[in-house]
Amino acid sequence: MPLILISGYPSAGKTHRAHQLVDYFRDRIARADDARIARLRLHHISDHSLALSRDVYHSARAEKDARATQASAIKRVLSRDDVVIADGLYYIKGFRYQLYCEAKAMQTPSCVVHVGTRADKCREINKRLLEDSEQDGGYAEEDFENLVFRYEEPNGMTRWDSPLFTVVYEDDTPPLEQIWDAMVGNDSKAKVVRPNAATVLAPLQKPATEQNYLYELDKTTSDIISAIQSYQADHPGEGGGEVSIPGAENAIELPARPLSLPQMQRIRRQFIALNRQHNLSKTRIKDLFVDYLNDTFQAS
Repeated sequence: MPLILISGYPSAGKTHRAHQLVDYFRDRIARADDARIARLRLHHISDHSLALSRDVYHSARAEKDARATQASAIKRVLSRDDVVIADGLYYIKGFRYQLYCEAKAMQTPSCVVHVGTRADKCREINKRLLEDSEQDGGYAEEDFENLVFRYEEPNGMTRWDSPLFTVVYEDDTPPLEQIWDAMVGNDSKAKVVRPNAATVLAPLQKPATEQNYLYELDKTTSDIISAIQSYQADHPGEGGGEVSIPGAENAIELPARPLSLPQMQRIRRQFIALNRQHNLSKTRIKDLFVDYLNDTFQAS
């Protein structure tokens, strides 16, 4: 079942909001007459439950390892019969996009609950936590300011942050019923999400088809990367722009910063790894790779 990401500034009150959601969902599941809802399992994943120290935000390497730990913990329990409430910073939109893709691949909905406590209020709370030895301590001042500066606020206009529910400091509770309706529903039917074709592995039918398809997959993606390189060579030092690919429905919308060849090849390898077992037409490969590039550029 659903993945609910709770995101916000450090010391914004995310765990408090997570506990409110856990209590509400647990009560709704316990009172449910619908067998589909009654069998749901509830998981609350947080830095505390994963034994992640706030000190991980001192260094980029430790922070990256912490995100990997969070992602692994979510993936282990994410299924159609599990409600996952994950509270943490989740301040990088690319990481939220990654988790959105994991939920979509499981054909289960996801949403983001943005705890919109103002930075000055978070700073005040964090200072109070640091001064109280009996409380679960706050973030080191340098780390706090760095995290606030780097925070990429959720945007409900993007697929991976939608639906987006914002909870301000003054709100007594999150919009609990609306979140339940969006994630579980009240119509006795499970909320099912259709996965992207690029994330569904369909077995090939014939060895000959496999050889042909892998050749087309490699060549088509390579040609698209070459088209981006040619465009950038014609527009040196420029960022952004659109690259039209003959036969593809959409154009490639380039990011603000020029792309290096290693960056593009890494994205291409990721796409090929996801699609090696597909059996798609050449035109479909173009459309999927263009969409994959656009999603990746937008999330980065």
